[in-house]
Amino acid sequence: MPQFLSNKRLIILLVSIIILVALIGFSIREREKLTWPEQFIKDTTGWVQSAFSRPTNYVAGFFENVRDLQNTYEENKELKARLDELVQLEVDVQTLAKENKELREILDNKEDLSAFDPVQAIVVGRNPERWHELLVINKGKQDGIQQNMAVITANGLIGKVKSTSQFTSTIQLLSANDPTNRISAKIIGETETYGTIEGYDEERKLLKLKRLPYDAKIEKDQIVTTSGLGGVFPQNLPVGKVVEVVPDEFGLNQTAYVEPGADFYDIRHVMVVTVKTQAPDLSDITSEEEEEL
Repeated sequence: MPQFLSNKRLIILLVSIIILVALIGFSIREREKLTWPEQFIKDTTGWVQSAFSRPTNYVAGFFENVRDLQNTYEENKELKARLDELVQLEVDVQTLAKENKELREILDNKEDLSAFDPVQAIVVGRNPERWHELLVINKGKQDGIQQNMAVITANGLIGKVKSTSQFTSTIQLLSANDPTNRISAKIIGETETYGTIEGYDEERKLLKLKRLPYDAKIEKDQIVTTSGLGGVFPQNLPVGKVVEVVPDEFGLNQTAYVEPGADFYDIRHVMVVTVKTQAPDLSDITSEEEEEL
């Protein structure tokens, strides 16, 4: 009896395997139509897959969009940083180019000032409330700077030394509204015409060259330089050029409006003009001594 039950189970297992193989073979063969159990199983499986795939794809797409947004933010941040660096680099290039041009002009002008000892300096301070009156440079008494020395840029005279300390000096500009700020100047022409620079027209940004003779023939664009007659500034320092000439209120003299060669608003590099010490001429003394002998 137990042997029969054991054989029966074996027979049932073999028959089940045969039926399963037959079903697999039947299901994998090429057919135009599926049986209704296959259709039911396939439809059920497809519906379940669709039900699970939609939220899964939505969640995956959400996290992918978040990751793309983070990547876009990081890229945007990096591009902004590079743009800021590019802007700063452009500013640095323009600043260096301007300083290079100014220094070249100063160097060329320094060669023209062979009769003087120009001391190069840099503007280190300027009061916004007195922008057109005073500025501070990085040279002082230890550099040989003294009060009333002329100060120029590569384009012309800008003012004089008002006060000095050991390491810095305060410069009074020609545009300062100071009644004592007067400079002896001359207009270059067939005959030289002398006057004094007194005052500054802030609206027109022109210097006033006053006390010119009423009968002097002065034309537009004539060059104005220092005359050297004031006993403070050396002569022939460029100041500017004549724009207009008008008679004064009494008609006894003329006033010329002069366009300054230098830009009083934007000043970075300057030169303080010091007169070279000249050795005395001993030839006359030597001659007189020889004659006495």
